Amino acid sequence: MTSNDHDVRMLNRLVEVTIDSMLGYAEAAKETQNAQFKELFDQRSTERQRVASRLQEQVRQLGGTPADEGSLAASVHRVFVDLRAALSKGDQAVVDEVERGEDHIKSKYEEALKDESLSTPTRQVIQDTYQLVLRDHDQMRDIKHGLQRSA
Repeated sequence: MTSNDHDVRMLNRLVEVTIDSMLGYAEAAKETQNAQFKELFDQRSTERQRVASRLQEQVRQLGGTPADEGSLAASVHRVFVDLRAALSKGDQAVVDEVERGEDHIKSKYEEALKDESLSTPTRQVIQDTYQLVLRDHDQMRDIKHGLQRSA
């Protein structure tokens, strides 16, 4: 085990959850009928790809092999199924599902930032990408609450 193994494992977990998020946004963009949401979800999918790439680059710099797929966990599949079901129920349900996914990715980044074993460069990359995740989370939260108020 090299001194970078812990950082590589943590980064790869974040790569997986970020790719899951990218795929979730791509699915939402493909399925939604709302043009504004389609554009937003497409942008988010592209942005999450960039975030995953940045994390993968840090893994390479540490001498590791970056993850290149999502977690493929049953829970991720369930999210896609729930999203598809929500799409048939209108904008509020879609935004609720997307915001739930944002809660998940945000919590994974927060868990990583609590890890005191991370090296300073890895922590900085995670902190920088977390700021993007947090901004996106908060925007989806605000959209969700705005739709609830107007309903």
